[in-house]
Amino acid sequence: MSLVRFLARPMLASSFVVAGLDKLKNADDTAQQLSPLLRRAAQSLPFPADEKLLARVIGGTQVGAGALLALGKCSRFSATLLAGISVLNAFVEWRSADISTKEGRLGRRAQLLKNISLTGGVLLAAVDTAGKPSLAWRAEHLAMDAKKATGKQIKKTDRAVRKAVDNAVGA
Repeated sequence: MSLVRFLARPMLASSFVVAGLDKLKNADDTAQQLSPLLRRAAQSLPFPADEKLLARVIGGTQVGAGALLALGKCSRFSATLLAGISVLNAFVEWRSADISTKEGRLGRRAQLLKNISLTGGVLLAAVDTAGKPSLAWRAEHLAMDAKKATGKQIKKTDRAVRKAVDNAVGA
């Protein structure tokens, strides 16, 4: 792992871990913020939505995925989880922000920009292959190598069959 990745992943993850711990401690506040969103979603869900439980799940996911990202374990998967949660957090915080004053509107904008920046950071981490080829690239090249090897084997077999036929005809 490069020095940049070694330092950058924990720096990026720290915000999510702290926010997740805050959501776990203040699940009631988070549930209250999620309430308008869940009321709309509850109509299409086949089960009842418990806002407090969802707040805890989001907080726990942030802490767990943030810790994994910081440690460099399953970092692409954990970054993908954090990206999804970051988008949800951005929406919920934007909707529940106080906009009655100019300071409130400026705070709402600053919070939205922070959330967008964090989302961009974890999206970059989600596609970071640490200098190794991606799974899709490896699969594509494995298929091409197999195709080349198969073609060579077919040519060898074809030559051997022709030679055997020529020998049989000559005998």
